[in-house]
Amino acid sequence: MVLLGWDISCRICRFLDPCLPFETFPCFLADEKERFDPTQFQESIVQGLNQTGTDLEAVAKFLDASGAKLDYRRYAETLFDILVAGGMLAPGGTLSDDMTRTEYCLFTASEDLETMQAYAQVFNKLIRRYKYLEKGFEEEIKKLLLFLKGFTESERNKLAMLTGILLANGNISASILNSLFNENLVKEGVSAAFAVKLFKSWINEKDINSVSASLRKVGMDNRLMELFPANKRSCEHFSKYFTDAGLKELSDFARNQQSIGARKELQKELQEQMSRGETLKDIIAYVREEMKKTSISEQTMIGIVWTSVMSSVEWNKKEELVTEQAIKLLKQYSPLLKAFTSQGLSELTLLLKIQEYCYDNIHFMKAFQKIVVLLYKADVLSEEVILKWYTESHVAKGKSVFLEQMKKFVEWLKNAEEESESEEEEGD
Repeated sequence: MVLLGWDISCRICRFLDPCLPFETFPCFLADEKERFDPTQFQESIVQGLNQTGTDLEAVAKFLDASGAKLDYRRYAETLFDILVAGGMLAPGGTLSDDMTRTEYCLFTASEDLETMQAYAQVFNKLIRRYKYLEKGFEEEIKKLLLFLKGFTESERNKLAMLTGILLANGNISASILNSLFNENLVKEGVSAAFAVKLFKSWINEKDINSVSASLRKVGMDNRLMELFPANKRSCEHFSKYFTDAGLKELSDFARNQQSIGARKELQKELQEQMSRGETLKDIIAYVREEMKKTSISEQTMIGIVWTSVMSSVEWNKKEELVTEQAIKLLKQYSPLLKAFTSQGLSELTLLLKIQEYCYDNIHFMKAFQKIVVLLYKADVLSEEVILKWYTESHVAKGKSVFLEQMKKFVEWLKNAEEESESEEEEGD
């Protein structure tokens, strides 16, 4: 059958041919043209934005209602391009010449935090209403970050503020920041400048803890140095750049992360040296050299050494054999522990590490007292530090169990101390 003209109603179509599929009705085809034609889609969005203008509440309502008749799923990229730049973006970030545009978009809005927060709400409402847009929106942000060189400084600033707000509120994943590590953006300083605006708005919206948690979640907490070219990728340069930009908390975070990274590498190297059977003399020399290079304190270092020693072997699964294995290992490495417990505070740090380790590793619960006594006899732990730990400096982990284990030994230490004092008095 030949279809009737566009002005004929669906009822007439059905009357003339009851078997005619609904999707071939002219009225349906008219709706589908608007729904699936990219040009028609773009014109519909642009027209709606031109009508709502700068009233972002009206924009949000328009977008909410339009999702019922326009195919957001198919044209998500087109939708987001228009909302951000006013029209479809060509590769590199320039607006396509042959496409309809609107002057009412993110890039033409006022360059202030309040306006960017209002735009963030528009995107937030849209994505909450149409959850399937979430992935497409993240892909859009990644693309926009790669196009940064094609935007003006003002456009970059607005995008940075918006991105920071969206990150702070969990609307997008911090993994989108991977785009900022693009070699060309980094080389020309675009990434670092963009990051300043982004992190300022993020911290303003939440705090540095929000930044650190989000970066750790996606494994980017140690990658911020990559915002700079290789010849400027140092903690000193990073710290000065962001501190001068008013982001000292970000500088401190990056410095702390670098320190944590250095400690992990040091611990890994120590374990490898132990597994290779390096001499204690060589290991001690290496650790002392690293302390000088990285300015790590003895208190921090003894914690790293302890963890390295205890991670250097595969522990027996049977509790009764673990203690014997631990004593044998610690006898071997007691000179290494002694080399980095020259201060009372370092000794106490080690003793607290032992307490925490024995508590966290259930098979070691009964080994605590034997380990402490061994290290006392090896001159790693002094009686003063052991008594201080027992009376006031222990932590809560396994407190009752370990204090009970140490009770007799502590009594012995006290008696020995009293006898020593008595002998000194008699000598006087």
